[in-house]
Amino acid sequence: MTKIKTSSSIAKRFKKTGSGKLLRHKACRSHLLEKKSQKRKKSLSKVILVNSRDAKRIVQKLYC
Repeated sequence: MTKIKTSSSIAKRFKKTGSGKLLRHKACRSHLLEKKSQKRKKSLSKVILVNSRDAKRIVQKLYC
């Protein structure tokens, strides 16, 4: 039987903490940054927790 492959696209986007929660980066930080305020860019650069309901679905799709 073959190994179950991890979904590399999901593995790149999310990071699992020691307690099992998932972290993600916010979107809209790659281009068109001139028109965005410094405050907005700073808040977009933060890493935030994924909602627990979404995390269950993400973990399921990680190993399919």
